[in-house]
Amino acid sequence: MNEVLLRSLTPSVLGILVRRGADFAAAEDAVQDALVEAVRVWPADPPRDAKGWLVTVAWRRFLDQARADTARRRREDLVDEEPAPGPTPAVDDTLQLYFLCAHPSLTPSSAVALTLRAVGGLTTRQIAQAYLVPEATMAQRISRAKRTVSSVRFDQPGDVATVLRVLYLVFNEGYSGDVDLAAEAIRLTRQLAAAIDHPEVAGLLALMLLHHARRAARAAPDGSLVPLAEQERGRWDTAVIAEGVEILQRALARDRLGEFQAQAAIAALHADAPTAEETDWVQIVEWYDELARLTDSPVVRLNRAVAVGEADGPRAGLKALAALDESLPRHAAVAAYLHERDGDLATAAQLYAEAARKAPNLAERDHLTRQAARLNTRRCR
Repeated sequence: MNEVLLRSLTPSVLGILVRRGADFAAAEDAVQDALVEAVRVWPADPPRDAKGWLVTVAWRRFLDQARADTARRRREDLVDEEPAPGPTPAVDDTLQLYFLCAHPSLTPSSAVALTLRAVGGLTTRQIAQAYLVPEATMAQRISRAKRTVSSVRFDQPGDVATVLRVLYLVFNEGYSGDVDLAAEAIRLTRQLAAAIDHPEVAGLLALMLLHHARRAARAAPDGSLVPLAEQERGRWDTAVIAEGVEILQRALARDRLGEFQAQAAIAALHADAPTAEETDWVQIVEWYDELARLTDSPVVRLNRAVAVGEADGPRAGLKALAALDESLPRHAAVAAYLHERDGDLATAAQLYAEAARKAPNLAERDHLTRQAARLNTRRCR
């Protein structure tokens, strides 16, 4: 079963059902039923037109749901509009669906969560990790969002800021998580940048490109994680870096700084350094100060503590870290790194082991476990 194919077709199928009159919650349920049926049927009997098959099955499931609901009996008239067999026109509705999910009736955080779940294909657990909340809390938030949009028409798309937030989180999950969605996030952000002249859209695209350019160097041949300082910079895609820097410079020249432009500026400084030792950490700290002013994000302040540790020494970094909540994701990993830089190998090894237990994905857990083992070995010599 080709999970990537099913994931790529889901937004388009969902968009077709919504345009044909299905409310969002019912359409999503119908598409999920169709995906389950595809997993069951396709291995033995793969369809010639995968998208057409999913549209047909999902539409039938939606009609079944509509007939069973007396409050929606009027939807039975839609049976005559069932898609005809045969190839389905190749129309990419994904970006439009992102905007439709960012409905004005929802709060920005609920709109982002709903879109990530329904269109981005992320699990509730992955979304909860991105928002730093318990999985049960996020499940309730998504359920409330579904109930809200089930009674409204999708003729008032949401704002650009909400869509950018969704694309950013999808890219982050694709870049560092268990599901490969980074390329799709870049594709959609390119579409948005071509349609909207907005400095933050350009900033997000630049940020994605600058991170994606380093992707080939992020993992060793055995799949283990390679930290930024240890990456083989000759494997970075210089053409993609140059494109990202050019896009960022044009955005910054407009003097309308936003968080994605600030993040892209930090990524550009890393990309510009010929070696890790030549990284301009002082300027990176300054950009983190700007980013913290724009977002007041604890994750930004956590990353800033690392930069301070590089610019002014590990004890300065630990002092910045002491002001942050220890329950923050990756707090223990940052503390371990700074304590190691300060020469406290016992504390660092203990913190690396603690961070490994809390790691959000297998690659990061294995990397942190190896770091703890490395320090314990050094201490025993």
